[in-house]
Amino acid sequence: MRTFIKSTLYLLLLLPMSFFAQNTVSGTVTESATSLPVPGANVIVKGTTNGTTTDFDGNYTIENVSAGDVLVYSFLGFVTQEVPYEGQSTIDILLDEDQATLDEVVLIGYGATSEQDATGAVQKVSAEDFNQGAVVAPEELIAGKSAGVQIVPGDGAPGSGGSIRIRGGASLSGSNDPLIVVDGVPLDQRGVQGSRNALNSINPNEIEDFTILKDAAATSIYGSRASNGVILITTKKGKKDTPFQFTYDVKTSIGNITDKVNVLNAEQFRNIINNTPGTDPELLGDASTDWQELIYQTSVGAIHNLTATQGVGNFYYRLNFNHTQQTGVLKRDYYQRDAFNISLNQDLFDNQLKLTLTSKNSLDQNNFANRGAIGAAVAFDPTQAVYDPNSPFDGYFEFTRATGSDITQQNLATRNPVALIAQTEDSNQTRRSITNLNAEWKLPWVDGLKAVVSGGFDYSEVQGATFLPITAASNTSNINQFSNYDGINRNLLLDTYVNYQNEIEAISTEIDATAGHSYQEFYSYSDSYGTEQDQERDFPEYISRNALESYFGRVSFDINNKYLISGSIRADGSSRVAPQNRWGYFPAASIGWKVQNEKFLENANWLTQLKLRAGYGETGNYEIGQDYGYLGIYTPSVGGASYQFGNEFVPTLRPEEYDENLKWEALKNYNAGIDLGFFDNRLTGSVDAYYRETKDLVAVVPIPAGANLSDQLLTNVGTAISRGIEVAVGGDLARSEDFNWSVNYNITFQEKEITKLSLGDDPDFFIPQGGISGGVGNTIQLWKKGFDPSTFFVFRQVYNEQGQPIEGAYVDVNGDNQITEADRQPYKKATPDYFMGFTNTLNYKNFDLNFTFRGSFGNYVYNNTKSSNGFVEAGTNTPSDYYSNLNANVLETNFQNSQFFSDYYLEAADFVKLDNVSIGYTIPGEKVDFRASLTASNVLTITNYDGLDPEVFGGIDNNFYPRSRRFVLGLNFAF
Repeated sequence: MRTFIKSTLYLLLLLPMSFFAQNTVSGTVTESATSLPVPGANVIVKGTTNGTTTDFDGNYTIENVSAGDVLVYSFLGFVTQEVPYEGQSTIDILLDEDQATLDEVVLIGYGATSEQDATGAVQKVSAEDFNQGAVVAPEELIAGKSAGVQIVPGDGAPGSGGSIRIRGGASLSGSNDPLIVVDGVPLDQRGVQGSRNALNSINPNEIEDFTILKDAAATSIYGSRASNGVILITTKKGKKDTPFQFTYDVKTSIGNITDKVNVLNAEQFRNIINNTPGTDPELLGDASTDWQELIYQTSVGAIHNLTATQGVGNFYYRLNFNHTQQTGVLKRDYYQRDAFNISLNQDLFDNQLKLTLTSKNSLDQNNFANRGAIGAAVAFDPTQAVYDPNSPFDGYFEFTRATGSDITQQNLATRNPVALIAQTEDSNQTRRSITNLNAEWKLPWVDGLKAVVSGGFDYSEVQGATFLPITAASNTSNINQFSNYDGINRNLLLDTYVNYQNEIEAISTEIDATAGHSYQEFYSYSDSYGTEQDQERDFPEYISRNALESYFGRVSFDINNKYLISGSIRADGSSRVAPQNRWGYFPAASIGWKVQNEKFLENANWLTQLKLRAGYGETGNYEIGQDYGYLGIYTPSVGGASYQFGNEFVPTLRPEEYDENLKWEALKNYNAGIDLGFFDNRLTGSVDAYYRETKDLVAVVPIPAGANLSDQLLTNVGTAISRGIEVAVGGDLARSEDFNWSVNYNITFQEKEITKLSLGDDPDFFIPQGGISGGVGNTIQLWKKGFDPSTFFVFRQVYNEQGQPIEGAYVDVNGDNQITEADRQPYKKATPDYFMGFTNTLNYKNFDLNFTFRGSFGNYVYNNTKSSNGFVEAGTNTPSDYYSNLNANVLETNFQNSQFFSDYYLEAADFVKLDNVSIGYTIPGEKVDFRASLTASNVLTITNYDGLDPEVFGGIDNNFYPRSRRFVLGLNFAF
């Protein structure tokens, strides 16, 4: 009996131990439809932080699993599965596609819709489609990825930003930049003081996707700021029920310029001087200096990202620290960014209340190289040495003259480019935070009704200083030149709106309605203290403050899953506009037809999508100049200007001209499109055609003397139209377990024309544009009725039988037997007739390859590097005793005098660029996944353009900071 009791007690002790035994489970997660593995799927013990992710082959192993635990298997786009653990050592999972998320969700402003139900011209570019490499400026991620969107990369300066144009822009003298909305916060379109690029505070590594709203049916919900399109940037966030993951990513890069401006070498320059009558060869030196070689260097950079993410129950987060540093190819040019991004999500009350906090915080530090060195290196005498032991300018050679017993610089002479870089100090730092708190509450008393409150701010501070010593030849004053400046930008936002979504089963209609209010206030401040001429002074403070109050609404219907109807309206009131013009109203309407859901196509299994859509909308552009342009302002005197009253000198105040009826520009847009999908969207495509008319364009035009305080006035005078066709095609050429190959191609055809410009009826009226180097106040472009705003204004060059340009010989256009200004004609333009992008993505087992081509066709560039220094007089007819170098083109033309306005210098700038090539290899591990990649950017340019780069924003090539060809090594560790 005693033995039985002992045995029973022993078994009872073992029983609870079996309940708490820790076990290991392994298995494979695959797609149910294709049997392909699902890499990166989450496997977690429900209600705990114990979890793992599947490797590249879909395999997983999770430890410390106890009887009674529930394993949760999840992956974006698939139905989550929960499996009770009952002692299994192996659990294989087949995940089914989630039909609710299979149709990708896209943001549309104050809400979202599915791609199937979108009726406007909207495109989403996700992280897997981004350009690769050491990307500093976020806009570089989507260059060449979207039809109708042209992104001209920034110049070669580190951290420089590109120019974004959606459908070519809609303004003349106003802003043509799109409205950028980051996690619900619309950024100030005027930028950030002291920043190389207003978007640099957003870490590209933390961007989830870009949603591009192109037509007014999609953008009118943003009213007076949406004429140039809207880009919605969504940053990465944590995910529910995901195990802790830490990732370290590093990218190191080097870059060099690919070409230099073609100028005369020392021997060629000596030959020109020696053979030009009236020159003095004694002014030449004995050296042979390549000045461009001396100011450029190999650029190096590194980007570090440390990221932690986890989802614990209803709380999930993502934290990221970024350190970026990059030197420029121009010596002493430097950019550094330290950024900390936070994303916190909390779901409360059985997911009825969702709280989301996103905060992007950055510290940018810049050292700006003196860009004047670029032009100086092209023009400085190549026979001179860099240094002169007798020079009073810190030992640098400069062109000098004797002033009594002193040696001083020749004030108008070209400066030593090496000295310009070495002696100039120019640095700043910018602190910035873009933060938004969003609360979404599903109201319990009405099914499908939710209220959203979103409060955010964009705050930045800048501090900077410049210094130029008296020993620098570029300092023509009698004291050290310096400036200390600081500034603040503040943007406050409060959005409140309600959204109702429900299905009315009686009429088979889904309804989505939104109504709300928005208030945004903008404030900027700047102050500086420094030198002006030979005096130190405290410069006037600048303060700008304005507010925008808005009411908006939108309603959409999906009838029988076939017919789509959507309408929206926004009312904007801006303090920047005169009271009588303060409020603007921006309606929009669009329709769609999901033809693939019609009964007559129910057996067309090969057709995934066939949607027709059309829309109309109105938007505005209130970035048309300074705040309160309708009010008269007074400008304080500058440069010590004052008026004498007896023995007292009083600073002056100058009244400025103003238009009390100035109002924002207004745009009307018509759009029609078709979306196609075949074979389960293995082949997709879309075509959009648009027509836009912009009224009340703002421009500075002549007015009668005495009509205002000046004979030039900024006012609403213009009308312009633009039209275009956008085509996008994508497809999976191969799709298998080991090998996948997808391609995406887009092409855009566009044209723009000014249809009204002046206050009168003069058909020959035009406004000169496009300032150039050479002469004083010369321009090479014009705005004129009937022409594209980037049209050039030139004489038509005459050539001899050998095809050489004849100096001073131009086409007599009007036949009056003389060449006058009347023979100068609008000719060619800087904007392309069409542009394209072509992306390939290939995966073979653990290898991946990605490359992107971009092309632009029909655009011209005025080669100002040739025209400004491409004639003998440019180097020999100087204001004092020195000579300037010449562009090597002078050896071809033999021009003796300037031919600034000859169309000889207009060059076709068509190009095809291999923008980006990236190859990578992933090594999955049990504890750590490792990926290595090698990327090259700015790889190849195919063009007939003779300058450094055919991609010049604005179409005038002069002193261009060259872009580098970069090679990037990337390493990624995921723990």
